[in-house]
Parts: sequence; C-alpha cells; structure tokens
Amino acid sequence: MLRQSPTSPLLSLPGAVPAEGADEGVAAHYGDLFREQRALADGRGLVDLSHRGVVTVTGDDRLSWLHLLLTQHVSDLPPGQATEALVLSANGHIEHALYLVDDGTTVWAHVEPGTQEALIAYLESMKFFYRVEVADRTGDTAVVHLPAGSIAAVPEGAVVRETPHGRDVFLPRAELEPFAREHGPMAGIWAYEALRVESHRPRLGFETDHRTIPHELGWLGSAVHLQKGCYRGQETVARVHNLGRPPRRLVFLHLDGSEVHLPGHGTALKLASDGEEGRQLGFVTSSARHHELGPIALALVKRNVPVDAPLLAGTTAAAQETVVEP
Repeated sequence: MLRQSPTSPLLSLPGAVPAEGADEGVAAHYGDLFREQRALADGRGLVDLSHRGVVTVTGDDRLSWLHLLLTQHVSDLPPGQATEALVLSANGHIEHALYLVDDGTTVWAHVEPGTQEALIAYLESMKFFYRVEVADRTGDTAVVHLPAGSIAAVPEGAVVRETPHGRDVFLPRAELEPFAREHGPMAGIWAYEALRVESHRPRLGFETDHRTIPHELGWLGSAVHLQKGCYRGQETVARVHNLGRPPRRLVFLHLDGSEVHLPGHGTALKLASDGEEGRQLGFVTSSARHHELGPIALALVKRNVPVDAPLLAGTTAAAQETVVEP
C-alpha cells in the first residue's frame, strides 16, 4: 500500500485548489489554469512537486552500484548532469522511474509519489558488499520545478537537476514556502501535466501498466542506454530492440474540443470507423487542456493500428500523431 504523499504548505496560498489521485498533496491549480500554463511556457513561475518521493544514495560505490541496477549508463555520470533511469522486472517490464542527478558526493532522485518505499526496499536488497547507503529523504526534502528560461536564483547549497524542460530543485522543506513566495507566480500540477503531455513525456503509473516495456513509450532515448548490460530485464530490452516490434506504441491525441469532459485514464480507444461498438485497440493514459492546443492526450495503442486512422476515445473524436514508430 502506498504511503500518502506529504501535504504541501503551498496549498494555503490564495486560489490553491487541491489535486486528487496520484498528485494529492499539492495544488491542481491556483485559479487560472491557462494563465499558469502560459507563465511556465514563458519561463516564469514555479511548480510545487513536493509530493514526489526523494531518495538519495551516498557512498564511494554509489555510481558503479547503480550502474548495475538501472537501465541508464551512470558509472561515469559527471556531477550536476541530469539523467533519467528505470528499474525493470526480470521480464523487462517497467517498475520504477528515477529522475536523478549526482552532486559529487550524493545521488539525488525524485520518483512518483508513494513509490519511494518499494524502490528503497529493492535497492536495499541489492546492496551486498557495496559501500553505499540508501535513504528516504521525502520527509525533509521537497522538489520544485522551475521552467526552462527561468532566471530564479536557487538557494546556495540546493541541489539542481537541469534538463531542457527546466530545473528540478531539491530544497529543505522548511525553505519551500519562502522560496515559492519569492519566485512565483505559482503554477499547479495541471499546468505542468499539460506541458508534459504536449512534449510527449511518459509518466510512471499513467503511461505504464504492469506489462509496459520501455520501447512502447519512447523511453529508449532518454532513460535506457542500449550499449550497457548487466541490469535486470536487459535481455528483453535487447531482444525487442533488435526485432523492432514492441507490442504497443505511444501516440499523441488531439481531442474534439466540443466535448465538455476529458476522457480519463483508461478510456478505451477504438477506430472511429467502427464506432463505439468497435474492438478496443488501446487506451488513454493522460489527458489535459492545453492553453494553445485545446484538449490533448497521450495514449497506448496496439502496434498495428494505422498511424493516420481517426480514433474514438470513449465518445470523443481523436486525431493521432505518432510518438513511437510502429
């Protein structure tokens, strides 16, 4: 059972509306979803990600040890260089996604809310004789996201994970509220998610289910290093990559804007030509309202679905764009 995420003190800010489900504990929005999205797109404001789990690994062997367990090549990871990595099952199915950076003495990673305990249990079971220490820092460390182009100054000593999409800053929880008040405007998790969907970035627990492999989501490019082995599930990764035939593929959907409700996670996808009674060919994984594109979504469909076929997401018409090639 997942532990409930910490409740952010930023929910006390004016206009804050609490998020539900996987993002419980932070604000869904602060009263104006599209304004918040536009601010992020313009490089202003910040997003409260303090509900996410924070895990650290210290010790002389931390990088060489993680290199054996993760899908990413991290044995020579330079200090300050951000990367992503996965933990797979023996069959190659995705179990954990880590967004990490090494500060020279410690590897810092943030993970999906509530998943840190299971991740730490796995890491602890693999320590053996390696000189490493694994810690759950969720209780004392909060993550905030600064968008690409932000000129906000981070506190001295804060760990920063910089990517093309912005900076993830690991802050002491006691500094979360004053930092947010200084570097607003605030943007809620709905605005952050809309930009994530727009940029086709998968999220554990949304784009994944119990049988998802990295190839289906395009994670080979950012979270899997194909020239390394020695990690659990590597045989599946190599086999499917060499055959080039993952069973499903991620697509981006433009949804009919006349519909009042967005199709939620798990909504069945069918060919529009077959109507609502047609055979299910996939499902919606994430959906959002975008300030420029309107209603959009990510979805998983079977490999053989034609790339230009109009679809139905429940009762909502959807036009697809290819993210992962068939």
